[in-house]
Amino acid sequence: MNGTALDDGRPADSVSGHWVDRLAPRPWRPYLRLARIDRPIGWWLLLLPCWWSAALAAIAADQAFPDPWHCLLFLIGAVAMRGAGSTYNDLADRDLDAQVERTRLRPLPSGQVRPRHAALFLVIQALIGLAVLLQFNAEAVIIGLCSLLPVAIYPFMKRVMPLPQAVLGLAFAWGALMGWAAVFARLDPPALLLYAGALCWVIGYDTIYAVQDIEDDEIAGIRSSARLFGRHVRLAVGICYALAAIFVVLAARGAGAGFIGYLGAAAFAGHLAWQVLSLRERDGRGALALFRANRDAGLILFVGFTADALLRNLF
Repeated sequence: MNGTALDDGRPADSVSGHWVDRLAPRPWRPYLRLARIDRPIGWWLLLLPCWWSAALAAIAADQAFPDPWHCLLFLIGAVAMRGAGSTYNDLADRDLDAQVERTRLRPLPSGQVRPRHAALFLVIQALIGLAVLLQFNAEAVIIGLCSLLPVAIYPFMKRVMPLPQAVLGLAFAWGALMGWAAVFARLDPPALLLYAGALCWVIGYDTIYAVQDIEDDEIAGIRSSARLFGRHVRLAVGICYALAAIFVVLAARGAGAGFIGYLGAAAFAGHLAWQVLSLRERDGRGALALFRANRDAGLILFVGFTADALLRNLF
């Protein structure tokens, strides 16, 4: 097996020493775990395309930096919607999760949270996300609501299609549209190119994530890109990451980015290349570390775009 259950009831891929396990009241802990608060990488990966888009829009609009209010709203919304999405996914997958070592101690398959209580928790988180979304212009609200379609169908795709990561990518990359729409109240080619890049990035990093579960997924009949690509998984991730870098560069060009923006894109591509070279087909622990490293990759690109906007206005 790729994962090992922890004695204190935490899922095997949770972050050790997290405040959820040290400080949160014990009755709250299963719900916080259900929302993945103990695994912040999820909301980081949902948030970063939003921040990329906000920074790219700042470059195109000749602003000195991304709108701080928008960035804060994206942060709150990413945490809330990551929690809602995870809760929904766990409700749909609780029977499958019980068959996988890494996920069998999640709150629903382990019985720590009842399905009806999880459904109520889902509604609360979704309402928080809606309240955040309604702070933006009407065009951004409509675009944001459209993201619910891939979110709704994703949990069921692993049962019927060999590349469910593509559907996950449609949802997790959505923020690449939102930052631009929040500034310009429309979608332009740079935002669409950035979305394409984020989509390829998500497929790549979630394929790395799926490496952890290849053995259990084969037994349970769960489809994943890691199973689909098999011994060619490194090549497949490399292609996804190369496409992500190309689309990001094209988006930067379309927005009128300068040298610093391209430098940030190059550093982002370099980080992705390091991940590909470090990936091993059956190394679940190493795959989890590489997956989590995508927070740093995404922050590198955000800093590059933000620095480009700032320096263009200073000089």
